[in-house]
Amino acid sequence: MKIGIDSYCYHRYFGEVYDFQKDPGKRWTTDDFVRRAIELKVDGVSLELCFFPRFDSDYLKQLREMLDEAGMERVAAWGHPDGLEAGNNEGALKDLIAQIDTAMALGADVMRVVGSSLMFRDQARGPQIERLTAMFKEAVKVAADKNVILAMENHIDYTASELLTLINNVDSKYFGVNFDTGNCLRMFEDPVASAELLAPYIYATHIKDLSPRKGGSPQAWNFWESVPNGKGIVDIPAVMKVLKDAGYKGTLCVEVDCLQEDWEEDQAVEMSVNYLREQAAKLGL
Repeated sequence: MKIGIDSYCYHRYFGEVYDFQKDPGKRWTTDDFVRRAIELKVDGVSLELCFFPRFDSDYLKQLREMLDEAGMERVAAWGHPDGLEAGNNEGALKDLIAQIDTAMALGADVMRVVGSSLMFRDQARGPQIERLTAMFKEAVKVAADKNVILAMENHIDYTASELLTLINNVDSKYFGVNFDTGNCLRMFEDPVASAELLAPYIYATHIKDLSPRKGGSPQAWNFWESVPNGKGIVDIPAVMKVLKDAGYKGTLCVEVDCLQEDWEEDQAVEMSVNYLREQAAKLGL
């Protein structure tokens, strides 16, 4: 299976430092991230649009050429941190639709999108899904015309069955899931069972491992700290097998967020990439 990296792994390098984290004392650009991904010889990247320095055609063309030369697959990742805000933000919907052109300019045929976030998890989710259904039906019309698949991440907001309801409501081959293994646990679900339920609709992934911290509340997302793949409690090999059996064609895209302080971002990413390669070899994937 193909292996990739999401640029959000380096969110502190991009200047997004959570209030409980230390500043790493370095700054990257999206170009720096792509160069590092090339050094790690991965097959693809997921590019967080929130970290782009600009969106003019010259810059997007230069970035696409860099990716093309490296032979890298790419996903354009829209919506950090709260996306459509559970269907309450019409301005965000307009931006999502506008950024489909960015995905095209980058040569990405999959665009990760965010419908909501932990901020809205405790609000009634039925009405949220109704609002998001209408929004994604509007967005997917544009995406379909441009041959771009919108893949909604399980963003610590909805269960796998709720996502399946949304997928059935939107009812388009251009709408599916960006499956995040760690965020399943943050929703108190089994990542393997969730992968099995959603497998036919998964177009992109975040392969994330977690290790619960001592103290705090499991309701808080930072209770479930990221660790390098293979160092936590997510059964990643089992998820890999589910995806393989389902005929998944995209990349296994490493993502770390809220990284446990024992690790450093680039160290965690390299360890995670190597782990996925080792597991793929063991599983014959």
